[in-house]
Amino acid sequence: MVKYGAVEMGGTKTLCAVGSSPDDMGEVVTVPTTDPAETLGRVVEYLRAESPDAIGIAAFGPLDLRRGRIGVTPKESWSDTDLVGPIRDGLDVPIGLDTDVNGAALGEGRWGAAQGLCNFVYVTVGTGIGGGAVVDGEPVQGLGHPEMGHISVRRHPEDDYPGICRLHGDCLEGLASGPAIEHRSGVPGERLSGTDLTTAVALQAFYLAQMARNLVYILAPERVIIGGGVSRLPALLDLVNDRLVDELAGYPGLPEHASGFLVPPGLADISGLAGGLVLAELAADRATSSG
Repeated sequence: MVKYGAVEMGGTKTLCAVGSSPDDMGEVVTVPTTDPAETLGRVVEYLRAESPDAIGIAAFGPLDLRRGRIGVTPKESWSDTDLVGPIRDGLDVPIGLDTDVNGAALGEGRWGAAQGLCNFVYVTVGTGIGGGAVVDGEPVQGLGHPEMGHISVRRHPEDDYPGICRLHGDCLEGLASGPAIEHRSGVPGERLSGTDLTTAVALQAFYLAQMARNLVYILAPERVIIGGGVSRLPALLDLVNDRLVDELAGYPGLPEHASGFLVPPGLADISGLAGGLVLAELAADRATSSG
């Protein structure tokens, strides 16, 4: 039986598993994301013991996908880190690499909330905001990869928070990420209650509905999946979908946008790891075709 290795690299922790689908991945191993040498060394150690036939890496970014490296990142010790090379040196198997959100999108497309769809978007709203778009069944890549968290949004008239993004201040991530919620209120979003919670959810919906409108008009997805810790705030996704209808103002007038267009992940917290399995499978297929 074919066995794939999946690696989901986050800013604080890296998850590893082996299998062929989410149903047979077995135990998920957590490796703290410390410095590159230590983290990648522990990942290679785990994968060697499991002997997968191919490996898929879904990683935080920004990524230079052409070179298999992390770009200039706020996690400074990881800037310009070669992700693929050390793992390839440790295991002589095909390796696929993509962003964590593209990986999550692929996982949701194969086994989750986007099954049967060819055009959809996965967005994570947590410590940061990022999105992966799948068009005609393939993740969107170009000169780089999409950075949906850094799009511009109009400010809520009652929101005077300057924004937390170190690059742009009040971009989407600067106004609607988890740290932005905490900086406004003084407590993490999951600990808000009462009026403070209601206010925070309404503000999040205001900004995320603008993001969804932009996705509708630019990519025309069949569905938008919204994951990440912030997405679990009570009633948030329903309110975002309601506000999206207002944002669209009847154009293009498709009934699908009225309800069920914005959904939570079908794979809960393992979308990225599941995407790693898909990336590994694709890498194995490419190796077979070229070999």
